[in-house]
Amino acid sequence: MPPAIRRSAPSLRATVFAGTLAAAMVLLAGCSTAPPAGQRPEMAHLPLLRGWFEGQEVLYVTTDVSDAEVAQAKHANYAPLLALALADVAPATPGGIRRPGATDRVYGTTNYPQASVFASAPQPVGPANTFTAYSPLWQLVQVTWVHPAQARTLRSEEEVLNAQEQGLVTLRETRVVLNCPIIHRGRLGALPGVTVDGPTP
Repeated sequence: MPPAIRRSAPSLRATVFAGTLAAAMVLLAGCSTAPPAGQRPEMAHLPLLRGWFEGQEVLYVTTDVSDAEVAQAKHANYAPLLALALADVAPATPGGIRRPGATDRVYGTTNYPQASVFASAPQPVGPANTFTAYSPLWQLVQVTWVHPAQARTLRSEEEVLNAQEQGLVTLRETRVVLNCPIIHRGRLGALPGVTVDGPTP
């Protein structure tokens, strides 16, 4: 690889990082204004959903979806720009730059009623999260049982992939991206201020 190309890659990465950091600071200023001292924050009540991560129940909300039909089914905002969070499908450039994407996988069954299965989750939930693989943006992977009579509840990504290896299910990776932040994990914490009108994990 020519030396000039090798030198250009870190420069581009630095530029991308600086741009991302600047955007994050703008969002921080625009989306997290605290209420005046002594004033209780206003609260919004959102439909709470239950899913699975590594055999444990998690609680989450769905707010935005990149596909119009799925957004309607989920009663969420239609947000087509979310699809830009997916990893590049094109080959890497000569300089080795390829956008890795900002999504993780969520598994949803097509022919068996069960809660979604997440590939990652914050641990603990909140600003102390150390699980850096977690993202609230999810690429939908459809899980279909080959023989619906054999269907059972799958509670982790490992169980989903094992079922695939055994020929029990097929997986179809879609280009649908959902914004579904995980907000409660029982003893592993909840987002500050979150309350649940029902049992917690």
